[in-house]
Amino acid sequence: MKKATHLFAACALLAASTGLFAQNQPGPYAPLQNVAQLSASAAVEVQQDLLSIAMTTSRDGSDAATVQNQLKLALEAALAEAKKTAQPGLMDVRTGNFSLYPRHGKDGKISGWQGSTEMVLEGRDFARITAAAGKVQTLSLGNVGFALSREARARVEGDAQAQAIERFKAKAGEIARGFGFSGYTLREVAINANDQGPIRPRMMAMEAKAAMSDSAIPVEAGKSTVLVNVSGSVQMK
Repeated sequence: MKKATHLFAACALLAASTGLFAQNQPGPYAPLQNVAQLSASAAVEVQQDLLSIAMTTSRDGSDAATVQNQLKLALEAALAEAKKTAQPGLMDVRTGNFSLYPRHGKDGKISGWQGSTEMVLEGRDFARITAAAGKVQTLSLGNVGFALSREARARVEGDAQAQAIERFKAKAGEIARGFGFSGYTLREVAINANDQGPIRPRMMAMEAKAAMSDSAIPVEAGKSTVLVNVSGSVQMK
């Protein structure tokens, strides 16, 4: 019985000392002091340097195989013409959507077939792309869009990021001094970037192809704005 009493007393003493130790240690959820949260951003505007032209055609007939073959021949002829002047990066050629679906009559039965096909020209050489599009005779002009190339976007994003970081640092210093501190240390930071000028296709009349002959298609690129935002918290000291 005496041993049990001593054991209980020892456990009670250990529990008391452990509680005291825990009270003297900073808890993992202790409130933060002298911490400021802030953000800063920078935007750089740049000329779009990537052109995308989609050329399409459609066919209609009573036989699915015939319509499909007509689309195939039109696409093959367009690809053959465009590939004469294709060059990686400057003008890339690829196929786009190819669809074939039935047309139904009033009685619900299939009365014919409709289909369409697409070829896309894209790259940084605007003159080469527009000239190639003007020479294609079996497809008509569909969509024209502009964007930033990956290389241009990376270069501009680097400039915007450097500006945003400098603004973040300056703002953090101003806030620290405003609260009577001499400086600060960085606690955490997040950097986000986005392009506010993605490809925006512009619909063009299909009938315009008939009047173009072999002339180049007139195009004019716009500008994209690359925005970088830096946000985080600092420890004022």
